[in-house]
Amino acid sequence: MKRRRPIGAEVLDHSRTHFRMWAPHEENVSVVIGDEPELKSPIVQSLDREPGGYFSAVVTGATAGLYYRYRLGSGDFPDPASRFQPLGPHGPSQLVDPGTFKWTDADWKGVPRSGQILYELHIGTFTQEGTWAAARERLGHLADLGVTVVELMPVADFPGRYGWGYDGVNLFAPTRLYGSPDDFRAMVDAAHRLGIGVILDVVYNHLGPDGNYLKTFAPEYFTDRYQNEWGEPLNFDGEGSEAVREFFVANAAYWIDEFHLDGLRLDATQQIFDASPEHILTAIGREVRHTAGGRKTYLVAENEPQHTRMVRSIEEGGYGLDALWNDDFHHAAIVALSGKNEAYYTDYRGTPQEFVSLAKYGYLYQGQRYSWQKKPRGTPAFDLDAWQFVTFLQNHDQIANSLRGRRIHALCNPGSLRTMTALLLLGPGTPMLFQGQEFAASSPFLYFADHGPELARLVAKGRREFLKQFPSLTHIEAEMALPDPEDRDTFLRCKLDFDDMSDHKDVYRLHRDLIAIRRSDPVICGETRRAIDGAVLGEESFVLRFFADGDDRLLLFNFGRRARLEPMPEPLLAPPEGASWTMAWCSEEIRYGGEGVAPLVTDGEWNLPARVAILLKPTPENASHETASP
Repeated sequence: MKRRRPIGAEVLDHSRTHFRMWAPHEENVSVVIGDEPELKSPIVQSLDREPGGYFSAVVTGATAGLYYRYRLGSGDFPDPASRFQPLGPHGPSQLVDPGTFKWTDADWKGVPRSGQILYELHIGTFTQEGTWAAARERLGHLADLGVTVVELMPVADFPGRYGWGYDGVNLFAPTRLYGSPDDFRAMVDAAHRLGIGVILDVVYNHLGPDGNYLKTFAPEYFTDRYQNEWGEPLNFDGEGSEAVREFFVANAAYWIDEFHLDGLRLDATQQIFDASPEHILTAIGREVRHTAGGRKTYLVAENEPQHTRMVRSIEEGGYGLDALWNDDFHHAAIVALSGKNEAYYTDYRGTPQEFVSLAKYGYLYQGQRYSWQKKPRGTPAFDLDAWQFVTFLQNHDQIANSLRGRRIHALCNPGSLRTMTALLLLGPGTPMLFQGQEFAASSPFLYFADHGPELARLVAKGRREFLKQFPSLTHIEAEMALPDPEDRDTFLRCKLDFDDMSDHKDVYRLHRDLIAIRRSDPVICGETRRAIDGAVLGEESFVLRFFADGDDRLLLFNFGRRARLEPMPEPLLAPPEGASWTMAWCSEEIRYGGEGVAPLVTDGEWNLPARVAILLKPTPENASHETASP
């Protein structure tokens, strides 16, 4: 009998299910099955022992919708590979038949590695209802905006009524808080109909502290040979690690297979420890590609030390992933916009040179000393493509790593934010928006988690300790004002209010128009671009030039006061031969909340308005357009 995945309960037909699990230290294992969560009058069937500590059996009468637990010598426990936990991680598992869902995305080709616009969202706060069904109803908004890929924050089930999802414990079970597994499938199916891919943030560096039964089945799931920031490290290279690796590789493939997801975002990969000949991330990537068949998949890594081997080919000794989150871009942007230069922002100045280097080289730190950590940071990235770096101004972590979870529009000048948004959405990296960013959402995004009293106290304490790295948050007033992660109101305050769009139409229009330019302009999107260069023009201004065999694009940025470019000893400002520059777009248009577009050229001199981004295109000199020429 061929299974879809090597572990878990798989429904074979209307009357039979195949169970398979790993418990290497058990002599006998049974499955307890019933039609009520309490399993009062259950079917109990022993599983057959296999080599390597596995147990399995086909059980007649076990049909989709029934509840079950595994019976070990120490008691009855939910399935570590449960496909659904309708009563949460401590309750019984439920049999799920993915084959009953009717997909309509047979023609969907997947997500190419380049040309994407990502949108990170948290299902529980993306809508007031906080469900898959409600999120599905908002997909049209994302399609109109021009988003190509939705990046879901983790959905593996966890205890409590709300949370970010990074403390998941049932890695195969989409949390019951947002609806059923088929509701999840329906959301993905609808996204594909609208031309939007869906990738999932997965946490393979630790499990949550409450509801994690993996160790009950096999202590080999974890190791004490490494130190992990958030709990026990997972065992990918020690004794018994073959089954552990199989579990996580199977989990990655499961999301691609049974939910038609288009890829994964791998959380905090620096905390995934593996000295095996083949790193677990390489194995995961290979299995994801294989499972997808002909569909294109997209694999993104978060990696704080900026190890570029994550995206290098397997042949080069890399892990074969597609893209990396670029914290350098975020940190430089926040310093430029807010002046905030403490804690992990210490090593950034937000200067024009930083943004030129980010555009040309991806990372700022590629092995030189990083004073905040008192050691070198990063590895060389000069040969990587620009699309391999995911750039952002906001994400779940960075908004919440503050006192009030305020979004960047509440912390800076509107003109400067329009300028930085243009750099994000027209720059060479792969841009990512965080939910509500496109309309300057009034809701904050705070850290929230629903735990029992003792764990809640420890979580709140840990949050306070983490934020003490920011000197501005160490005074007693700040500590007292820090929202309680366990307070339900903290969670409710983070829910998006889409009525904000009517109040911030100019902000939405800015994002929509910039994304339209990015997707339609062959030079900006990279289809005909040959190279990128840039130069500092002044203390707060710089230029980026996208070369395209005479059909170049010039992007001018000024984050400060009005700047006069005279003289102009910078060759990047010169138009292609036989052409002059024509203004194609400007962030100061009234439709975006600006003060109106002033002429760039006056009496032959270039004058950059304050806090502005300008896109220039070449026009033949005999064309009758307003032009700019040095």
